[in-house]
Amino acid sequence: MNAKNNQQILIGGAIVFKDTRTKRQYLLVKTKEDGDWEIPKVTVRRGESSVRAVIRLTGEQGGITARVLEEAGRFVGNTVINGNAVSQKYYYYLMLQKGGPSEMIGFNEFKWMESPDILKKLVSKKEKEMFKSAKEVLKEWETTHKVKLY
Repeated sequence: MNAKNNQQILIGGAIVFKDTRTKRQYLLVKTKEDGDWEIPKVTVRRGESSVRAVIRLTGEQGGITARVLEEAGRFVGNTVINGNAVSQKYYYYLMLQKGGPSEMIGFNEFKWMESPDILKKLVSKKEKEMFKSAKEVLKEWETTHKVKLY
């Protein structure tokens, strides 16, 4: 059975950042105890948009309020579920943290890191590409909106 005969799974990725007085930090998480550092992701529910899903993710699992600024990128991949190839479509969004606690209940571990550290911690080549894309999108967003967030 090929991926075209199966339902596609939509996944939303949240590239969340916050600005302090002196630095910009981005959120990375570990979903498993021995897992790799990754960009927070969530499976989009039936009838839900990918934007709504990442807002739900940051709120429910991250315990933070965040504003979606722009789409940062997308790609398609495949996975195998019960022996069948299933297409996965990933949508990554650049999000600005607006508030929330310093504890996150929905992840095994979380860390706010500066840009160079993010690229060292991310293992997935695709996630590194999405992160770099998000940084470009943010630069463009700040120019277009004539706003420097920090």
